[in-house]
Parts: sequence; C-alpha cells; structure tokens
Amino acid sequence: ACVILKSNEAANAEDDMHIYEAQKRASGRSHMWETSVRETHLFLTDAEIARIEGYVPQALGDVPHLVVAEQVPGQPVAFMGIAGERLEMLFLAPAVREKGLGRELLMRGIRDYGVRKVTVNEQNSQAVGFYVYMGFTTYKRTDCDEAGDPYPLLYMRLPGGARRLPRRNKIRRFSCVP
Repeated sequence: ACVILKSNEAANAEDDMHIYEAQKRASGRSHMWETSVRETHLFLTDAEIARIEGYVPQALGDVPHLVVAEQVPGQPVAFMGIAGERLEMLFLAPAVREKGLGRELLMRGIRDYGVRKVTVNEQNSQAVGFYVYMGFTTYKRTDCDEAGDPYPLLYMRLPGGARRLPRRNKIRRFSCVP
C-alpha cells in the first residue's frame, strides 16, 4: 500500500489517494460501479444496468487481484480487477475521472501484475480511446458480449513480447510515497 500525491499540484488532503490491493472484498463497491457505468456505458438501459449490477459482487469476489483507490477510508473512488495478464475491470467514480487515476491504476496493473490484455465494450468509446492512448491495440472483435447480448467487444493487448509501460503524455503524474 502507498499514498500517491499529485505531483504537479499543491498537495492537500482532498488530493491524497490511498491505493492498495484489497484482501477483504467489502461491500460498497457496487454503488461506485453503478455511477461509473452510468457515466460511461451510455448504450445500456436502466434495466440492463440493474441486471448486470446483480453480478458485480460475485465478479469482485472471484477476481484474484482487486486494487482499490480511496480518498476517504472505506469509500472507494476507483477499483480494478486483474486475473493473470488480463485487466478484468477498471471503474472510476465520475468525480475522479480525467485526473490521471485511471492511468495510474492501469500503469500499476502493467508494472506490478503483468497486465497485457483487456476486453472492452466497443460502444464505450471513452474506454476504447483510453486503452488506445495507453498503447493497447485490438486483436479480436465479437458481435456480442460474453452473455450473448448484442454489445460488441474489443479484445485488446499491449504489442510486443516485453511489458511496455505507456508514455506519460498530457496526463497528471502521480508519485508514490511509502
């Protein structure tokens, strides 16, 4: 666990972010998941979001590595789940989007957990753009998601054999403080 501070801004209490791998799968992440999905998955209906939300606790429990970001203890603002070399999920609360936290989490996944692949809804153009910016390329596309619903998926990976860390262009930098 470490605390990261925005390096290009004055550090104050609201900018502190605690990022850690969760050993216990506490509740409270489903609400953050829902607010994130409502912001980015505009192609889903309310009924579809409610149906999918029922699977979130099991997905969080099943993923081998769950990395959580909090500004206030017990109140997650972001989380990512990793299984093997695949990023299974990355969700950020709307209030912390576009501030470099998604990039910091993904970089940590690449560096510390060997993340090389991600699957993303093609209709989630913000996520697709983010992963392309971070160096991922599409190697496969399906017309439906894993549940058979008509939501095309893009299977993306980092190119090359070595783990490559994406560049740090135009995104706020974070630095770890032990």
